[in-house]
Amino acid sequence: MQFRTEPPQPKAEAVVPMINVVFLLLVFFMMTSQIAPPAPVDVTPPTATLEATAEGQARLFITGEGTVMFEEAEGDAAIEALAALAPDAPLTVAADAALPVVELARLLKRLPPDLPVELLVQP
Repeated sequence: MQFRTEPPQPKAEAVVPMINVVFLLLVFFMMTSQIAPPAPVDVTPPTATLEATAEGQARLFITGEGTVMFEEAEGDAAIEALAALAPDAPLTVAADAALPVVELARLLKRLPPDLPVELLVQP
């Protein structure tokens, strides 16, 4: 009796554990990252010699021409939208360096009085 000997089949690689690890890493990085919305305008903050950084999550953008933007609102509607912010959450003001200080002071007076404000600057 003759038996046929077939060549041995190569074992398939176990890819499933690697795929599981990749998806676990993907979920981990998605859960731990913060996706910030893009700035509505390009603002060049003024320079300063400070060690502290702005911590506020809400950002008010002021262009060099004095246009105020907050989230989707612009102009007076942006100032009115700030009233909905929590009074203990700091507001970060990103003003362009080309904005005159007098104009910045005038705009800051229009903000709600109990709202803590931080000015974004470049180190």
